[in-house]
Amino acid sequence: MSTDFQQARIALGARLRELRTEAQLTVRGMGERCAWAPSKISKLENGKQTATAADLDTWAQGVGRPEAAAELKGRLAGLESTYRSWRRQLVGGHRAVQDAIGAQHEKTTSFRGFTGSVVPGIFQTAEYARSVLSRYAELHGAVRDIEDGVRSRMRRQEGLYGSGKKYQVLIWEAALHVRICPPAVLMAQLDRLMSINGLDTVSLGIIPLAAPVKIATGDDFWIHDHRLVVAETWHTEMWLDAADEVTLYLKVWDALNEAAVYGQRAHRLIARARASLDLS
Repeated sequence: MSTDFQQARIALGARLRELRTEAQLTVRGMGERCAWAPSKISKLENGKQTATAADLDTWAQGVGRPEAAAELKGRLAGLESTYRSWRRQLVGGHRAVQDAIGAQHEKTTSFRGFTGSVVPGIFQTAEYARSVLSRYAELHGAVRDIEDGVRSRMRRQEGLYGSGKKYQVLIWEAALHVRICPPAVLMAQLDRLMSINGLDTVSLGIIPLAAPVKIATGDDFWIHDHRLVVAETWHTEMWLDAADEVTLYLKVWDALNEAAVYGQRAHRLIARARASLDLS
């Protein structure tokens, strides 16, 4: 059983326990509701047993939350998938997607990321994140629980202020100008980006529009240590852990990094994007 699979199963179990606790049910009481032995409740909650879709239907009914079955099944569907379609993942809601990424962030100490379309989630303000998630939710027809997704994304940012993690992030300059949110929200987001640029846990590079590059910018991706790449397309999130795949993305990141500017030069590009906003 892969480590990623087990971590996802533990996360599903934690969500089951949360629903049971919210319903103010003991393990024994939950067993009686579901007509199961208490040992099965414990195994499911502790990631010792993989739930079936039928188990999740029974659980949702048992806690008095039948509507939660869709979320739980969405989490189950993503347990051991490399190519995770957004439509399928979002059946379980935005919180489930953000929690899965959050579990990987907790395990990772060194991040290398690239974004070419928007400011990366780890640096987003809540208002900017709400706009981004809302737009993509509309694309995939999954508009519920956006606020839960925003809160989960915000919790990941705690790592920026500790001493145990390092974020090496590249942003294509065009992403600083994308109007995926109201101008006032984008202005506040760019202000936040400039403040983050001074953190000792963050190395922020901006790739200027006119910079000569060794390789064209493509899909957004994050490299977690040297063990996992999470890359995004319009329809799919790819979780890649084969050594040759990770090596390829490291080469791509290094090639893009050669075109990036840092420090005051990066700050000036962010400030220029901010100055271009007309709030009148």
